[in-house]
Amino acid sequence: MMGCVGWAAFFFFASALIPFVGPFFGLLTPLPFLYYSTKLGFYQGVKLAALAILIIGLIVKLAGQPHIVLFGLEFSLLGLVLAELFRRKFGIGQTILFATMFMLLLGFGSLFLLALSKNMGPLEMVLNFFQVQLKEAVKAYEGMGIPQEKGVEFEMYGKVFIDIISRIYPSLMIIGTGFAVWLNIVMAKPLFRMGNLEYPDFMAMDRWRTPDSLIWVAIVSGFALFLSSGGIKLFAINTLIVMMAIYFFHGLSIVLFFLNKYNIPAWARFGIYFLIIVQQLFIAILVLAGLFDQWVDFRKIQKRIDS
Repeated sequence: MMGCVGWAAFFFFASALIPFVGPFFGLLTPLPFLYYSTKLGFYQGVKLAALAILIIGLIVKLAGQPHIVLFGLEFSLLGLVLAELFRRKFGIGQTILFATMFMLLLGFGSLFLLALSKNMGPLEMVLNFFQVQLKEAVKAYEGMGIPQEKGVEFEMYGKVFIDIISRIYPSLMIIGTGFAVWLNIVMAKPLFRMGNLEYPDFMAMDRWRTPDSLIWVAIVSGFALFLSSGGIKLFAINTLIVMMAIYFFHGLSIVLFFLNKYNIPAWARFGIYFLIIVQQLFIAILVLAGLFDQWVDFRKIQKRIDS
């Protein structure tokens, strides 16, 4: 219990108190619950998670950070769900899909209940949060002695940003949730090895590919984006963004395949990944590589399967 509470509390407070890298640590909160649920069994894991959340809830209340409890509850449940999916030996795609769907239902449900308690709609509450943050940022800039016209310009750009977020918020929530699930699955592998726990025999990451049928979802959403309006267009935009994120990871698996094939050293890999993160052109190239891999088969994987 002390191990689970200690690691979970560290991730909780790191996400709230450490600048820049804090949110990354927060995404790893499900790991201790996944680890101990696998080690002790699902039911013992549930008991341990309940005790851990209770203890952490008391700590964060004393620390004046009560909102962290809801965040911790959601991520502890994700750890338990991942432990059960690991036990059932689903494939990597199914594990990510089921865990992401669970978290989205839980997240949208929590958002709806929280908004209902404030007599607001879910989207209205999110937009209100961004507007409050924007006003505080403008006040902070004015307090630093920045000219008023610069503050007005900053506020104008902020309103444009909020307008864009209001249109693509569902897709961002889906992508963010899927990334958190994927990150915990990847980070669990070395953790399980250190604890001598059985890790699922997933397909190698450098050989993963999206199902061929998903290409039609991307094509239809792309056409709907230009040939429709209103609610259908918003749905098409969010669907296309999610599809592009999926094909980005497909392209990333192609890059990983060739890095492993030619035994590229770690320092060079770090440089390649850094360029991918900071340069949008490389992101676009990886998306296109994932899209066209269905026909080109860059890794010649499909040819081996067919033969």
